[in-house]
Amino acid sequence: MKNNVIQKKNGIVVVGAIFVDIKGFPQDIYVPDGRNAGYIEYIHGGVARNVVEDIANLGLNSTFVSIVDNTALGEDVKQRLQNRNVNTDYMKSIENGMGTWLAVFDHNGELAGSISHRPNLMPIYSILEENGDAIIENSDSVVAEIDMDEEIVEKVVYLCQKHNKKLFGVVSNMNIAIERKDLLKQFDCLICNQLESSILFSRDFKEISAEELSHTLIDELQQSEFNSLIVTLGEAGSLYVKNNGESGFCQARQIEVKDTTGAGDAFCAGASAGLTYGKSMLEAMKIGSHLASSVIASCENVCPCFSQDKFDIVKK
Repeated sequence: MKNNVIQKKNGIVVVGAIFVDIKGFPQDIYVPDGRNAGYIEYIHGGVARNVVEDIANLGLNSTFVSIVDNTALGEDVKQRLQNRNVNTDYMKSIENGMGTWLAVFDHNGELAGSISHRPNLMPIYSILEENGDAIIENSDSVVAEIDMDEEIVEKVVYLCQKHNKKLFGVVSNMNIAIERKDLLKQFDCLICNQLESSILFSRDFKEISAEELSHTLIDELQQSEFNSLIVTLGEAGSLYVKNNGESGFCQARQIEVKDTTGAGDAFCAGASAGLTYGKSMLEAMKIGSHLASSVIASCENVCPCFSQDKFDIVKK
């Protein structure tokens, strides 16, 4: 007998970890081997957590599949997402459910050094085992961290294929992600920065032009049998390549840098949202670039709220 209960749309589903970012900023010129006076901030972070809030700040439906500490801090993280209209029905509160990212920035707002403690993410697998079909079937697309435990990534890939949903990959630690290249073939698009693309293909892309990088990445993409790739190049902009040889370039927006944390996550959110709702690769990158620049110009990890018609994204 058919179930006549109408389930709410989950919009763009994001699967990944939550971190608490502890960020230190110097008051003056940063001295790497010295004692630097400054200030310290505690901020809700994590690639996936940032991405899902950025998507919500575009006025779009978003759902977060994750784990969170069963503490007051964990409840604060969850409450903030709920205040941004993120669907948190599939977030599980457990002991030690969040990771920690300790980072120090120099006087230019650039990352000078960091240490990361990752949580055990396997409880996410049990969430997908129990609710995966309902989550993915009622989604418009999925964004997943590709460096989660292999079993979790396999489950996400399986569910997206089963329900014919677009799957976008974002990365927290590319050194872990490269261990599962066969799974990455199943993603519609991988989104990373230039350094991460170097790790992914075991190549040094530091001193290469955007045009030459595009040609090189097309070759690498075809050899690896990946579908498409978007690479952010910092102030140089971003580019995309497809397995069929198509490529394109998007210039970066010129803006004063305050803090680069979360810029790549915001770019991923904008690009994924654009691709989910019918934008071309170039149009999607322009949305991502706009969101990234709004993050760089502030000390926040996420973009501000935008009106739904700002980027002409029509949600399903």
